[in-house]
Amino acid sequence: MTSLPPLLGARRAPAERPGGTTPHDPEALDDTSGEAPGDVREGIADNAAGDVLDDALDDTELRAARSALAQGRHQAARSLLLRTGDDWDRRGHRLTVLAARPHAAARARQWSAAEPESADAAALYALAQVRRALHGEEDPDLARAACATAAARAPADPTPWLGLLQLARDLGTDQEVLGVFAEVRHRHPEHHHAHHLLVARLAERPAGRRPESHEVYDLAELAAARAPADSPLAVLPVVAYAERHRVLAAAGLAPADPAAGGHWTGPRARRMLRAAFDWWLEWEHDDHPRRHLDLNHLAFALCRAGRHAEAAALFRRIGEHVTPAPWSYTHDDPPAAFRAARARALGEECPTRSGGE
Repeated sequence: MTSLPPLLGARRAPAERPGGTTPHDPEALDDTSGEAPGDVREGIADNAAGDVLDDALDDTELRAARSALAQGRHQAARSLLLRTGDDWDRRGHRLTVLAARPHAAARARQWSAAEPESADAAALYALAQVRRALHGEEDPDLARAACATAAARAPADPTPWLGLLQLARDLGTDQEVLGVFAEVRHRHPEHHHAHHLLVARLAERPAGRRPESHEVYDLAELAAARAPADSPLAVLPVVAYAERHRVLAAAGLAPADPAAGGHWTGPRARRMLRAAFDWWLEWEHDDHPRRHLDLNHLAFALCRAGRHAEAAALFRRIGEHVTPAPWSYTHDDPPAAFRAARARALGEECPTRSGGE
């Protein structure tokens, strides 16, 4: 596999706005059901405890645009992406969420027919085709071609490359994954979603001889160290540990409960978790579009490490915004696992429902 440190040293591309006539966020969820017209709170799943599985997270503008798009109106999405500009993490998040709905490809084609040079319409269509390809509903080569078209229309935008990385993460070779990741980083070195995809893929590679020795940990710690001090990539080592345990548990090499096997209590894990929690205390960002994913990962890790008092503070910040990862890695009902961990951390009675932690 290509050496990783040079890859992480890639330079940022010159800032420019995406081209086209339109000026300018596991892990997206899949929704195979339709969306209720007029309902701007469509979630993937809801439950009696008030916890919501919605890939839009707390982005109410995105929810409204998603609802309008489901009704065949693209103007709200157009305006949303116009306001998003070159906030690349937010643009990637919003386009990924919009593209995750079954109607997205058709809506994007209609939008492109109305504005043939729109970079936003091309990017939405590309990510919608990626989603379809990953679900076996489209030829991956057609999805790649759509991403290439979107990338040519907005050369500075990392989002079409994010689509290619989503494809490569599941269908590509290691070299393809690294090559596409390098293209994303060239345009936005701290791209949050891209780093999560790379870590998820890298965690699936064979380990070294020592339990706490794996290249995914090295990659995540290097990325965190090289990112700006306020970057949410500080939490990436925590994500790497969760992804690695997912792989070990699936292979029967570790107990399903990471707490049972001491996954989070080794020296390296303790150091990494302490650094991530300290970063959150000092730099907490309440405006990053995918921050709830980081908060869920950090709360999950603290619970598994037995640090429930610290986890309690995170659960209060998370509120109702549950993310499937990492709770789905140890439980087939992520909200139930989340509620059980939250109740223990907060010293509350866990709401009852079928299944449990």
